[in-house]
Amino acid sequence: MWQRAALHRAAAAIRAGGVVAYPTEAVYGLGCDPGNAQAVRRICELKQRSPRAGFILLAADLEQLPGWIDPDETELRALLSDTPVPTTWIVQAGPLAADWITGGRTTVAVRLSRHPLASGLARETGGPVVSTSANRRGRPPARSALAVRRAFGGAVDLVLGSAAGQWPRPSEIRLAATGERLRAG
Repeated sequence: MWQRAALHRAAAAIRAGGVVAYPTEAVYGLGCDPGNAQAVRRICELKQRSPRAGFILLAADLEQLPGWIDPDETELRALLSDTPVPTTWIVQAGPLAADWITGGRTTVAVRLSRHPLASGLARETGGPVVSTSANRRGRPPARSALAVRRAFGGAVDLVLGSAAGQWPRPSEIRLAATGERLRAG
């Protein structure tokens, strides 16, 4: 199947320090190995954004997050909840979540993706991947592989071409400890 081969190539690019564009529930994301500071810096340069903004860790399931997060019971329940919209949860960061991921905070943003290619990419890499919308600062997020190519040209190592999900807006962001909504989804 073409998707399996494409996921394998995308994961290999990420493991080699590359930046990959991939579809999520609503928009295309840019991703890399969250443990690779140089790759994360490259995403900041591509997006023209400050590293102090922090990044989302996208995972297929909680088993990919030990060391990256250190949730208490309330935060863990939130992560495991079945929300009707794609939701990114802010939880306590674990020791693997470096400042270039957290933006210097004690918390980290995490999303367990339901999109088959996004979660498949996380599975294929063996751990979480960075997730941030594929756009330059101040521009709308890309919703297609073609829009990613127009925005970034050859600056992205690989574009995992397929349809983004049908959700009309990027994921909702909530504090896992309180449920407070920081961004509507």
